[in-house]
Amino acid sequence: MTPSAVSIPAGTPRTWSTLASQADTGDAIDSAIQAALPGRQLPPGYVAGHFMPFDPVGKRSEGSWTDPAGRAVTASKGAAQVILDLAGVDEPTRTKVRTWIDAQAARGFRTLGVASRVGDGAWQLDGVLALFDPPRADSAATIADAKKHGLMVKMVTGDNLAIGREIAGQLGIGRHIVVADTVFGEDGQRPGVSLADQVAAADGFAQVFPEHKYGIVKALQEAGHRVAMTGDGVNDAPALKQADVGVAVSGATDAARAAAALILTAPGLSTIVKAVEEARRIFERMNSYAIYRITETIRIMVFVVLAMLVYNFYPITAVMIILLAFFNDVPIMTIAYDRTAVDPQPVRWDMRRVLTVSTVMGLTGTVGSFLMLYLALDWLHLPIAKVQTYIFLKMAVAGHLTLFVSRSKGAYWRKPYPAPVMIWSAVITKLAATLLCAWGLFSLIAPISWFEIALVWTYSIVWSVLTDYAKRAVYSHLEHSAPRHRNFLGVLQSHLLKTKKSA
Repeated sequence: MTPSAVSIPAGTPRTWSTLASQADTGDAIDSAIQAALPGRQLPPGYVAGHFMPFDPVGKRSEGSWTDPAGRAVTASKGAAQVILDLAGVDEPTRTKVRTWIDAQAARGFRTLGVASRVGDGAWQLDGVLALFDPPRADSAATIADAKKHGLMVKMVTGDNLAIGREIAGQLGIGRHIVVADTVFGEDGQRPGVSLADQVAAADGFAQVFPEHKYGIVKALQEAGHRVAMTGDGVNDAPALKQADVGVAVSGATDAARAAAALILTAPGLSTIVKAVEEARRIFERMNSYAIYRITETIRIMVFVVLAMLVYNFYPITAVMIILLAFFNDVPIMTIAYDRTAVDPQPVRWDMRRVLTVSTVMGLTGTVGSFLMLYLALDWLHLPIAKVQTYIFLKMAVAGHLTLFVSRSKGAYWRKPYPAPVMIWSAVITKLAATLLCAWGLFSLIAPISWFEIALVWTYSIVWSVLTDYAKRAVYSHLEHSAPRHRNFLGVLQSHLLKTKKSA
């Protein structure tokens, strides 16, 4: 809010509004009013007394002074409706003032009423100030970016309805702005069972009191949403604490900072969108690790047990299992630095999806390993030692390919490509495993020819492509079945809530 954005009628309101303000506090409104005075200072002769800061519940501030004539004077500024009530203005004057306020609000101007009294006399209305607080230049772009990421942005403001609609329209939030009391009731409580739907349907709320902010957050959470809220004042602290992610903006009070989970040190909200993107990247890395780890466990354990039951021998030795663990762990550590796609919609942990995808991939890998074992024993009639080397190399190569398969929902050879550190760690460990199989390791790993190594590599790559097709088929099926699954869970949850309430 800049001084040039303030429109103050000529005469006493200019002085009285300043008397109801406090200089050098950093408050945008007080600073703008102070700057609008001629010479940026009060006329000489005023002596400051007691000052009552703006109260978010009472919605006004008040200052006591001694004027140049030695009289005790008190000035107050605040929400126009509050000041009109304080001054006991008659209905014709109220109508005139409201008409003027509505005209200013339609242009995006905030309004503040100004009243004063001498001694213990009656309050009188001195005028109404029009102030324009333009949104940051990057706010509209930031909100549009947030919506592209699937975030539902709602405006919560203490301003009146007309201003709320105008500003929300300028920022691209939407114009379905409602007065908080119409949803929550005058006492700030939440009547009715459709509160969550009303809150979710609104683009924003105007004429909000502190208790409404907490209620808005709570209602959205009860509807199943994950809620982040921004705030800067003491009255925002309860809602910031209740939110899943409370965000204290730059310049927030100590109370807001203490209640928040995220504190912004620079002006603007673009950092929040960046934080969302980074959080989704971290989630994707965790998700791909879980899928890979479960897949590998199924692939190795099920295969080894089945091979022992069918062929009555160990398909890989204990030393080979130790080497596999070492070769796999090196690329796994690079998952933390992997490139991942940023999901355009909010993400949630879905164990059903993780287990389904990893089970299908693990069983597909088990079939591939068992088929190689069958070909090596029953078709090529290789000695046991060589068969074990075949299986070891196949497990090493396919294991790293599985890491690449599990890191995305699409084809693993398409973007986003793995980070260079992941690629090189896989290449180096695969090369080490290949050289062990080519040269042998004493009597622990029987050497095989380079032609046989090429066959195992080719087989592993072909089978990784088949595994990738199976993975994509599972994801496609889950995407189509997800709405039915969500509807079932919604009905079940509704039934449980009704049962709980009746009990």
